[in-house]
Amino acid sequence: MVATSYAVPSIIVFVGAAIIILVGAIGVITFKNPVHCALSLIMTLFGVAIAFIAQQADFLAAVQIIVYAGAIVVLFLFVIMFLGVDRNEHVRVEPLVAQRPLAALGVVITLGGLIALMAESHWVTGVMSASTNGKALQSGQANVHQLGTAVFTTYLFAFEATAALLVIAVVGAVLLARRERTLQADEVEV
Repeated sequence: MVATSYAVPSIIVFVGAAIIILVGAIGVITFKNPVHCALSLIMTLFGVAIAFIAQQADFLAAVQIIVYAGAIVVLFLFVIMFLGVDRNEHVRVEPLVAQRPLAALGVVITLGGLIALMAESHWVTGVMSASTNGKALQSGQANVHQLGTAVFTTYLFAFEATAALLVIAVVGAVLLARRERTLQADEVEV
């Protein structure tokens, strides 16, 4: 039997981070205002960064704050503000013809593909550790270099696909906002 002792400050930091994460996550799904939801998401991401710091993963904590709480949520806020939070949405009117059946078909194809890939890999997800040329990551200063090499070799496709999806989402939001504004301008002139 392995005896484990916990320090009181560690428990306080863990409980505090967990409370911040849970309150932020509940705020994301309960607030009606999209700006408040995005701010709650920032709160959740900061809580996760605190949990990373408690685990002595300082690099991940910095990436969490800089990339997610900084860049991604700012992108969300930009799109929310660009689309306008005070406009009434007409849920019954579809801006794109047959978008709901196509979205459902996309979900089915994506889930089917994921299930097929997982079944092909015998339900194993990910790799045991990020490695470069078959060698496990070493501890020390070269760790970030090896991690960067693994990200831009082994996981390059995942990062490129994520970047493409973010760009497509922003372009789609801009097109939808532009189309609605031109329709409203045409209605006012008539």
